[in-house]
Amino acid sequence: MSKVPIETDFIKLDSMLKFAGICQTGGAAKELVQTGMVKVNGQTCLERGKKLRHGDVVKLHGLTYEVEKL
Repeated sequence: MSKVPIETDFIKLDSMLKFAGICQTGGAAKELVQTGMVKVNGQTCLERGKKLRHGDVVKLHGLTYEVEKL
């Protein structure tokens, strides 16, 4: 499981995908989310602007990322 450190209270899902290096562009992040390939806390998420907070877990392509507040 990879940790994604944030300094704010939340990060939007599409921004997290870019910040973690999963996607190069916002458009690529949007496409992954809208096609149902991303799970947040075990549930498929179709909302690219979903606010992720400390402890939220994102799964994509068999990889797991956990949001962690610094």
